[in-house]
Amino acid sequence: MSLLIRSILALSLLALTACGGDNVPAPTQTDAVAPGALVGADVPEPDEADDVLFAAVQPAHVVVKEAYVSPATPEDNVDSPTFWLTPDGEAWLIATAKKSDQLMVYAGDTGELLRRVGRTGKDLGEFKRPNGVFVMDDKVFVVERDNHRVQVLQLPDFKPLGSFGEDALRQPYGLWVQANDAGYDVRVSDAYMDGDDDNEVIPGLSALNERFERFQVSLGDAGFRATAIGAFGDTDTAGAIRIPESIWGDPTHDRLLLSEEDQADGTRIKIYGLDGHYQKQDLGADLFKAQAEGIALFQCADGSGYWLATDQFKDRSVFHVFDRRSLAHIGAFVGDVVANTDGVWLSQTATARFPAGAFYAVHDDQGVAAFDWRDVASALNLTEACPVTAP
Repeated sequence: MSLLIRSILALSLLALTACGGDNVPAPTQTDAVAPGALVGADVPEPDEADDVLFAAVQPAHVVVKEAYVSPATPEDNVDSPTFWLTPDGEAWLIATAKKSDQLMVYAGDTGELLRRVGRTGKDLGEFKRPNGVFVMDDKVFVVERDNHRVQVLQLPDFKPLGSFGEDALRQPYGLWVQANDAGYDVRVSDAYMDGDDDNEVIPGLSALNERFERFQVSLGDAGFRATAIGAFGDTDTAGAIRIPESIWGDPTHDRLLLSEEDQADGTRIKIYGLDGHYQKQDLGADLFKAQAEGIALFQCADGSGYWLATDQFKDRSVFHVFDRRSLAHIGAFVGDVVANTDGVWLSQTATARFPAGAFYAVHDDQGVAAFDWRDVASALNLTEACPVTAP
């Protein structure tokens, strides 16, 4: 980061301050691992680029104050959150920690850190650079970049059930999970690169046809089973994804929203169909200025709702809101402090503190923040609650 950018960032922060597996044992709670001891922990990510600052761009937005920001743990490098309501009615926010190779379990209503799960390693119940995370039913799916796999654990005890993708995934990051009659349809983004360390050079267009891998996962009487369905990725100039990460689907409207983080091509959200083909439609090509990142969906049973997509400015995250049906841009909001957001999660589940649900966002790799959905809806004149369809 240049001296000039550091100076701008310092000034902007000053201004903000002035304004306001069967038979596999479950992993145990462990202490954080020393950052320097992790293999691959300091390997740069393909989306790392020169900083673009919110303070310099100043996109149109409204301010929505965070309900909370969790205590900072920068040694963890927190990446992505997901939500689960326990059988006892307790809200859990489960987040990946890329540097300490763990899952962080927060109280969803307060941000209190309840426990840590896992440790560094290759065995089930261990992690290496966990990134994307997704709860479906009482299973948590965890993408591990440096173990080149997706691991599945049973909630609430985090018992490992199995893993998949080791033979197909190279640098996996994000995922989206859909329940079906056979189990779970899982789609995973894969940011493989060319170059001496496989982490520097974006492959040519013809090599981008495996940017996403698809698997069918079954957890029936026969035990854990995962089958590779195949890879997909457009290879023409308009539809190809150069630097992928976040992915989210909307079966009601036959859409997969995929974040394109490559600034040289133009960061934006590209829209594919569930069949894996580019629909020749993008979101935010003229809106995203830093990097298009975390994606979430507020969905109603009648097909209405909202897409939320993150513009990852280093000094303040901007959350754009689009109409679910028409994809028209509705507006954008920022928090008082939340910045540099990777993953997000939108929960429409009522809790004691958030009766209309909450929007959760990672804050600057150091923790998680929550926005009361009622506050977001009020600020942008959105629907506060509706009958919900399953994700």
